[in-house]
Amino acid sequence: MDFKGKRVLVTGSTRGIGRCAAEMFHQAGASVAINGRDAGKVTEVIRELGGDRLVAAPGDVSTIEGCQSAVDTAVHQLGGLDCLVNNVGTWSTAGILDVTEAEWDRVMNTNVRSALFCSKAAAPALRESTGSIVLVSSIAALTPGPSTTFLYSVAKAGLIGMMRALTVELAADNVRVNCVCPGFVDTPGVGRHINMEDDVLRDGAAQLVPLGRLGTLRECASAILYFASDDANFCAGSILSNDGGCAVRVGWTARS
Repeated sequence: MDFKGKRVLVTGSTRGIGRCAAEMFHQAGASVAINGRDAGKVTEVIRELGGDRLVAAPGDVSTIEGCQSAVDTAVHQLGGLDCLVNNVGTWSTAGILDVTEAEWDRVMNTNVRSALFCSKAAAPALRESTGSIVLVSSIAALTPGPSTTFLYSVAKAGLIGMMRALTVELAADNVRVNCVCPGFVDTPGVGRHINMEDDVLRDGAAQLVPLGRLGTLRECASAILYFASDDANFCAGSILSNDGGCAVRVGWTARS
């Protein structure tokens, strides 16, 4: 995929899926704005990725002010925007009886508020470029998991609803909105989300994932790039579930 001349902002791009996506966009020729709460970490990532065609757009996008600041900085430094990737997110192990107001606010602000208000801030620039928005949800939004994924699932399902509503809102301006739903991706600390050691999860992936392994960061990020590419110009309101086949089971932690 060729992104020469394209301008991209990836929220939460100092680590994990977001960083990999930013790196792949950059390798494909795009100019990329790197976002994270820690400005020092943003600078470090830019240095590690090579610096050229990379700009810093730090900010805590769990706040409305942080969303506006990050988007405004990216648009100003990039000279416009062709794609917004709403990637930033956080996990919660709160079941229905454990959800507190503070935990609800933390999870919803990071996962859902960030996507809404970054999209709102970016909409004028994306309308001008007839660009696209990619939201990163989760398999947890599509199929049931253990009770410790309850609040996380609610938040990630909210992103799918937002994607559908944004599609209707922005399609008339030729701004496409789509959603990626990753499954188990091999990132540091992935096992803690289901109370399992990382090595144990990797060894037992054959029991959790029909394809018999965890996904790689590149395999997940490539779905983001596809939706942002010209090859996906007729995709709007679409969900790509890159989960190794988990969604077709009764639940995403169901064992064979």
